[in-house]
Amino acid sequence: MQPELSCVPQLVSLRAGETPDAPALSNGIQTLTYEGLDRLANQIAHYLISQTVGRENALGSDTLVGLCLDRSFTGVVSALAVLKTGAAYLPLDPAYPLERLAFMLNDAKPRILITTSAMARQLPAGPWKIIAIDNLAEIGRTAPAIASQPISSPDIDVNPDQLAYVIYTSGSTGRPKGVEITHASLMNLVVWHQQAFDITPDDRASLLAGVGFDAAVWETWPYLTAGASLHLPTEATRLSPELLRDWLVAERITVSFLPTALAERVMTLEWPAHTALRNLLVGAETLRQFPSGELPFSVVNNYGPTECTVVATSGPVPREAYSDKLPTIGRPIANTDVYILDENMEQVPTHAAGEIYVGGAGVARGYLNRPELTADKFVRNPFSRDPQARLYRTGDLARYLANGEIAYLGRIDEQVKILGHRIEPNEIVAVLDRHPAVETSRVIAHGDVCSEKHLVAYVVARSGSQPSASDLRSFLEKELPQYMVPAVFVRLDSFPLTQNGKVDRAALPAPDCENTLRDEEFTAPRTPLEERLAAMLSSLLNLEQVSVHDNFFMLGGHSLLGTQLISQIRGAFGVELALRTLFESPTIEQLSTEIERLILAQVESLSEEEVSRLLTQ
Repeated sequence: MQPELSCVPQLVSLRAGETPDAPALSNGIQTLTYEGLDRLANQIAHYLISQTVGRENALGSDTLVGLCLDRSFTGVVSALAVLKTGAAYLPLDPAYPLERLAFMLNDAKPRILITTSAMARQLPAGPWKIIAIDNLAEIGRTAPAIASQPISSPDIDVNPDQLAYVIYTSGSTGRPKGVEITHASLMNLVVWHQQAFDITPDDRASLLAGVGFDAAVWETWPYLTAGASLHLPTEATRLSPELLRDWLVAERITVSFLPTALAERVMTLEWPAHTALRNLLVGAETLRQFPSGELPFSVVNNYGPTECTVVATSGPVPREAYSDKLPTIGRPIANTDVYILDENMEQVPTHAAGEIYVGGAGVARGYLNRPELTADKFVRNPFSRDPQARLYRTGDLARYLANGEIAYLGRIDEQVKILGHRIEPNEIVAVLDRHPAVETSRVIAHGDVCSEKHLVAYVVARSGSQPSASDLRSFLEKELPQYMVPAVFVRLDSFPLTQNGKVDRAALPAPDCENTLRDEEFTAPRTPLEERLAAMLSSLLNLEQVSVHDNFFMLGGHSLLGTQLISQIRGAFGVELALRTLFESPTIEQLSTEIERLILAQVESLSEEEVSRLLTQ
């Protein structure tokens, strides 16, 4: 690779020059060619630069530009435009609570914030200039100042040592932290990915990750720098295993990344023998199953903290299932060193457990505006002759196997991963403890190797206070994204303690019908149909009992579990519920009424006795 073509924006421009009419982005309705992608990104880049006239170095290296945009053409084009200016982009998910977005903005202080007109009216004012871009297809009408800009690339050199992006992760002290990734680290990921998975311009890749999730980086740049096409499914499709499988087949996707929890469900579905998909990439949390020998594609497991540019290890998952072990996380990727060390930072023997330390090209520069935390987590590499070489302390436990693969064992600290999102429970506690009815709290991930993990909050209430689950949940949702809001709230009189006075997390009771905070008194199922639904929910949510008034989502349910429930209802009663129905009717009582309505609509010609038998069989 030539030095002048060593970064993402130059490579995308090169592809646009070679294959201008090739599709770059598609959402099933619209398609943007490489020429269109590069042209729009250039115009936005020139406009961004024009907004800094009179300031030193225009945007300048390491300047941040916020992107509060959803998963869309506009988001991808705007990110590319920022890179073309020499600045770094800061992804901000519009779905986050306004308080969290305000913290990130005030902490990062981007010079410019690109968002939509609707979000611009909600976001806080600050030293940043807000630019609203609603629809790239209408840019000439809605943003003539951008449409009048030059279509050629800005004459700006992008240095590999400059920042490419900053992405925020959950903070252990109740404060999110921004991870600084350079172009050099990003390009190491890009080049490794293209070589490891034989990416060519003929490939069709999916873009499913939310903009605040670092997997979106991995799903975007390795393909656009290779001349391949990116395909964006609808929100409903990306949350449903069945719809997603059908979309992957219909769109002839060749390479796709799915967070582990979703991938595990997709892997259990039946697939047509002839499908374009050749590699299903999984990661973000522990993979708990091996792929079936009938799957027409390979499954590759990946591991990597945000601080190591998305992926640090990778490896194909064998089709043979081992009852006594889980799939490994593979081996270190190109130009990456993975050490498993003890508490004295000495390498442990093969098969011995230790903490994962990652070194090499993917290690981040550090945390934005957090020099002390950077010094604590990014330490000098004692195994390198380069005095500047550093290792990132992941806080993850693992062991090297004799064949060189790495077996992941879990977290050293309390950090957890839920549905692909890395979460620091203390960040949730910091907010929950501010509730006027809460004396103190703890948050843990509940579940084992064989079940989906979900967050459980343990609460000791203030004297005389009786908080409800909905009250606590609403309080948290004002400051935290949905994936950080606990699924279950357990009330305790006091926390169990160890002999040295610390909270004994191992002694915290499992949620049950007696200790779980609910919004109504427990009501047992009253009809055979309600009994069957209660049994389904109890099994899915790993609960002993479920009241007919309990909200599925308040008990730990989410969209992925919802699709399983709908599938079970389809098999049991022969009716088809939309996922939207579960959101609108999330209790057993409401679902029972809806199912009865659908059955009666289908079997109007049957007798009352036959309908009754269908409901109770």
